[in-house]
Amino acid sequence: MVRTKPKKTKKKPTNAVNPSHYKGDIECIDALRTCLTPEEFQGYCKGSALAYLWRHGKKDDPVQEANKASWYVKWLCNIDPRN
Repeated sequence: MVRTKPKKTKKKPTNAVNPSHYKGDIECIDALRTCLTPEEFQGYCKGSALAYLWRHGKKDDPVQEANKASWYVKWLCNIDPRN
């Protein structure tokens, strides 16, 4: 009898923009907002948005990457995109 390893299937997150692995008792984005100055947080959001736009269509689904960039742009506009 030949044993084969079961194929590993990669689970697709239900929310690609704000996936559950960034959440816990405190969401990662909330920890960053607390630890960084307002200027540092704005820089983090700007850099993250630029990174998603820079690689747009090269890694993940282009719409997904645009949505991720948009998520950070909303933070730049002082809008919590989770609401």
